Amino acid sequence: MDTNLIIVAVYSYLLGSIPFGLVLTKIFLKKDIREIGSGNIGTTNVLRTGNKSLAVTTLVLDLLKGYFSIVITFVYFENLISYSALICFIGHIFPVWLKFKGGKGVATYLGVILALSYKFFLIFGITWLVFSFLFRYASLSSIISSLIVFVYSYFFINNFSLILFIFFVIIIYTHRENIVRLKNSEESKIKL
Repeated sequence: MDTNLIIVAVYSYLLGSIPFGLVLTKIFLKKDIREIGSGNIGTTNVLRTGNKSLAVTTLVLDLLKGYFSIVITFVYFENLISYSALICFIGHIFPVWLKFKGGKGVATYLGVILALSYKFFLIFGITWLVFSFLFRYASLSSIISSLIVFVYSYFFINNFSLILFIFFVIIIYTHRENIVRLKNSEESKIKL
């Protein structure tokens, strides 16, 4: 087996699997985020604690782990960027430290697409804000935004279309319970 594949897999997974939402809420709120709201370790659930600064910090740190995974890979293993992106993303969703029960991957995905192209990041951000203001559902906004990024990539950039499609499919998977709640009009709305 190629040693480079192992090296990239190890640091990408370990970066992705750092559960910042859990760490921050334990340190600053003395609470376990897994026992609050949806039980998820991500930004949206941290926001449910009522502490916006912790939610923003979680978002930024989860974003940075995706970003730095790609930057490191770009410098040392340029031909393995998509591989690194996927492994980091999987690390966030299935962290070994939490019995493979992690976040939904959107913030780490944001870091990955920021490192791939600032255009992807801007497209996601603008789409997410528009749909969030219109419908007030973070889950719906994330799903649609990741779809739009993939479509843009497919027609205009093409280099990362396959990995962006895989991300879109995984984001649908991680939001499957949200999709059921949306269908049943039971999904919680966000306050912007």
